[in-house]
Amino acid sequence: MSGPLEGIRVVEMASWMFVPSAASVLVDWGADVLKVESPDGGDPQRGLISSGLLPGGAGGVNFMVEQPNRGKRSLAINVANPDGHEAFMKVIETADVFLTNYLPSVRHRLGIDVDDLRDRNPALIIARGSGQGPKGPDAEKGGYDGASFWARGGLSAVFPEGPDGWPQGQPSPAFGDVMGGLAIAGAVSAALVKRERTGEPSVVDVSLLATAIWQLSPMVVAAKLFGFGRLPAGDRTQIPNPGVNTYRTSDDRFISLILLQSDKHWDDLCERLDRPDLATDPKFADSAVRAENTSECIAQLDEAFGSQTLEYWRERLEDFSGVWTPFQTLTELYEDVQTVANGYLPTMKAANGDQVQLVASPAQFDETPVGVERAPELGEHTEVLLNELGVSWDELAAMKESGAIL
Repeated sequence: MSGPLEGIRVVEMASWMFVPSAASVLVDWGADVLKVESPDGGDPQRGLISSGLLPGGAGGVNFMVEQPNRGKRSLAINVANPDGHEAFMKVIETADVFLTNYLPSVRHRLGIDVDDLRDRNPALIIARGSGQGPKGPDAEKGGYDGASFWARGGLSAVFPEGPDGWPQGQPSPAFGDVMGGLAIAGAVSAALVKRERTGEPSVVDVSLLATAIWQLSPMVVAAKLFGFGRLPAGDRTQIPNPGVNTYRTSDDRFISLILLQSDKHWDDLCERLDRPDLATDPKFADSAVRAENTSECIAQLDEAFGSQTLEYWRERLEDFSGVWTPFQTLTELYEDVQTVANGYLPTMKAANGDQVQLVASPAQFDETPVGVERAPELGEHTEVLLNELGVSWDELAAMKESGAIL
């Protein structure tokens, strides 16, 4: 089945993970994405594997390129070269959307800012990803997710501090980038609907800072109302509802139990824990008294869950109607029955022939799993695409000679 953005052409001029991940979502939704890269090495993320910063080495799979760039076509064009700039503008004339993370001064210097692009394509939707937003004194400052999202955006303030009060480091590469990318993809889709209905193209801005604040929105609002600068450290033994907590198994695995309507599930839980006495004990009989005796109740549940392995509890709780789940490792995600059934980790064939599973963007349309193809090699589609746009093979040869294209 065709994706909802089938027939939409997106031109991406961006690097690293934030904005390219937005374009990968648009690929998953059916768009044709042309990634315009500098002939001098292309997206700098391509160099991480050869520099030794990523595992794999020569001939390995550069997963930090494959994940945000799967299914795109690459054009290696030197936009600073006059012939390259004209070639780029020919591509822009065919586009519905332009995505970039270039700073305002760079866009102005290269002649690829809003007015420049709209002169050649008045209907073009322009989406810009930035660290701190398009206005204010720091609009010209760059930003990575570890800085603009995690540190400046307050994410670290909701995680426990490390030893000696040090803030906890970002838990994963591109932690904020992929969330910001989803925001860009959604905003671009809304802009396409607006243009369809009104004929008016939009300029879309998404920043890592704004994404972080949105991610933390309940806590940001509460912080102002109740006067705290970071989320206070919690005590799991003092939680008013023992049915909403984390419990350790005998093999040092962990279970997340989320019984928001705990009375509805309490008797059944106690039976499955082989502790029916907890259901009849006056101190634990309903949610009100469990809240009054929460430490003792949690201690009893700790003892019960700690008496058996995770596998044992998987079987005992298999058809339990309350919400619970084990804390999974990254490798266990590949075997999760829901991950497999829904196609959340589709397989593609990398350039070196390896079969590699990537992560699909989370939205599915018409219950159809996302399929993925490999990321392009630098400049893989430059000549063919420009030729399709009317550039002759002789002109292409001259452009290669002048350094306008790779």
